[in-house]
Amino acid sequence: MRELTKAEEQVMLILWEMKEGLVKEVIEKMEPPKPAYNTVSTVIRVLEGKGFISHKAVGNTHIYFPVITEEQYKHFAFDKVMNNYFENNYQSLVSFLVKEKNMDMNELDELIALAENLKNKK
Repeated sequence: MRELTKAEEQVMLILWEMKEGLVKEVIEKMEPPKPAYNTVSTVIRVLEGKGFISHKAVGNTHIYFPVITEEQYKHFAFDKVMNNYFENNYQSLVSFLVKEKNMDMNELDELIALAENLKNKK
């Protein structure tokens, strides 16, 4: 799996929400200023080339749908962040969240409880 560009991610988020759609339907879901049809169509073809989406032909139009789930991409993106920025060290991640993102004690307690719960399930 490869990392998505900002434009590709925007299209994927819309397709994950819609489940399937035409290029014009994807554009309708975008915030203004809306990109040109050809721009979105190009992004969709690139995503198809990368294996993120596929299409089914209906007459002379194409209906596009995700092949990679949002959950699969979240795992990929998270693993990349963990490897590149936190050296696969969850203590570094939690320390960052507490210091840089002002995680409060309730949120930290919830995170610890979740970690303990997951640990007990293994």
